[in-house]
Amino acid sequence: MLSTSIDKYMYIAIHPYFEKEKVQLKYSKTEQVDSIGTIQHPIFREVLKMYNLTGVDINSIADIPSGTGLGSSSSFTVGLLNAVRAYLGKATSGEKLGELACDVEINRVGSPIGKQDQFAAACGGLNFITFYGDETVNVEKIIMQPEKKKELEDNLMMVFVGGEHSANAILKNQQAAISDQKKFDTQKHMVKLAYNLRESLENNNLDDFGRILHEGWLLKKSLTSGISNGIVDEMYNKGIEAGALGGKLLGAGGAGFILFYCPKERQQEFRARMGNMSELKFKFDNYGSKIIYVGEKVDIWNN
Repeated sequence: MLSTSIDKYMYIAIHPYFEKEKVQLKYSKTEQVDSIGTIQHPIFREVLKMYNLTGVDINSIADIPSGTGLGSSSSFTVGLLNAVRAYLGKATSGEKLGELACDVEINRVGSPIGKQDQFAAACGGLNFITFYGDETVNVEKIIMQPEKKKELEDNLMMVFVGGEHSANAILKNQQAAISDQKKFDTQKHMVKLAYNLRESLENNNLDDFGRILHEGWLLKKSLTSGISNGIVDEMYNKGIEAGALGGKLLGAGGAGFILFYCPKERQQEFRARMGNMSELKFKFDNYGSKIIYVGEKVDIWNN
């Protein structure tokens, strides 16, 4: 698969807590617990359980809410692991963070998801990611001429459809659909398109980008009924009529953001014809998860 990280972030801060045997967590709600096992948030619970870490106060803030298809949940897991490991004095590579995040979400929490979001958030940049049958993952940087990469960035537009989706429910249906030979062949064709997309970018040829996105979206939404809906289809079709060459709904499906490929010279007309749309401005991010500050960890107790 081909993916890029963008400049919308999940921020995790970890600090010693006043009470050594307790844990305080602040996200969309606040939890204060006496035991790791009683933490309600499954990712917090499993990560802290992995390192048997108590006596901490952890806060999370997000640029983008979960359920919108931009990988916020996996970005949270990656960031939490990076913060916890840094707190414990452990430096961690992007590939290692991706592996650990997959273990937490897929094996420990039991979410029926893939590995793409974890490695995209952990490694950062414009990458071609290959997932092998033996569970190994290979992350390769896409090398483009700088001016062509900037042109690609400028030609991408992200439009908010609205709502939130349950990725787990949609992905369970997709997994069931793979047993159907026709749908399995569809997914094989989608994999081939990813290779075609990489080739076009490495050759610094953006002409086919929209066409490949469009073809891939038509294939994806044919897999199960939950991937698209009337609202998504209406906005997507309106975008194509307004001048976009192609696009796709990001994430598992059902809601969130549509990514359109629209050449810059067509974007003024695109915005005019789309009317009152919610457009998210973004740029590519090249770094992935990183530690931006490490302070001195002081024990306030004299025992």
